[in-house]
Amino acid sequence: MTNQFNPQNNQQGAPSRPAPVYPPPVSFKEWMISLLLMAIPVVGLIMLFVWAFSGSTNPSKANYAKAGLLWAAIVIVIYIIMAVALLPAIISSLNSSSYY
Repeated sequence: MTNQFNPQNNQQGAPSRPAPVYPPPVSFKEWMISLLLMAIPVVGLIMLFVWAFSGSTNPSKANYAKAGLLWAAIVIVIYIIMAVALLPAIISSLNSSSYY
C-alpha cells in the first residue's frame, strides 16, 4: 500500500511550473545614453513618452519613464498653482509702482 501523501511518490500531483522568464537588465551604456537624451529639454520629454508607452521597451526603462512623466506632471501642476497664486500680486505691484 502506497501513501498518497508521500512526496517521493507524487507522480500524480500538480505539474511543476516553468521558471519565469525575465527581460534582460538595461545595460550601463544604455542607461548613460538614456540619461543623456533626457537631459535635452524637449527631446527628453518626447523620449520619456516613447519609452513609457512603447511595447518594445524594457519594462524597467518603461517604468522609469512613467515615473519621470508623473514627476514632470506634478512639477507642472505646482508651477501652475504658484503662477495663479502669485500673478495677481505681481500685477498689482507693477501697477502701483511709479517711476517719477
